[in-house]
Amino acid sequence: QVQLVESGGGLVQAGGSLRLSCAASVRTFSTHAMGWFRQAPGKEREFVAAIPWSGSSGYYADSVKGRFTISRDNAKNTVFLEMNSLKPEDTAVYYCALDTRSYYAGSSTYFRTDTIYDYWGQGTQVTVSS
Repeated sequence: QVQLVESGGGLVQAGGSLRLSCAASVRTFSTHAMGWFRQAPGKEREFVAAIPWSGSSGYYADSVKGRFTISRDNAKNTVFLEMNSLKPEDTAVYYCALDTRSYYAGSSTYFRTDTIYDYWGQGTQVTVSS
């Protein structure tokens, strides 16, 4: 059973930064794409960022492009989300997710779809005060 554990959330003032981590308990971590999604109160879950298995590029929602950076450390089975210039509208529970397809290149459209991810973490709260 794959487990994903997020950490790094918290309360930060607008303009501040946070770094989220997601540790995965899967031997084949390096072969899987990873994604970050978020859900604010009263809103649907939305795509934030994704990184393919190769780590060669990142895909981002327009709302976070230029402020957030996704990366991965395959030696530590961990994916990161570096969040800078945070805004109150970034307040949400952030979830990481894993796509069990191995070595799948996919496309930007593919990685933005939450149904392609098979495993999800429990979420970590990010609150940005104005």
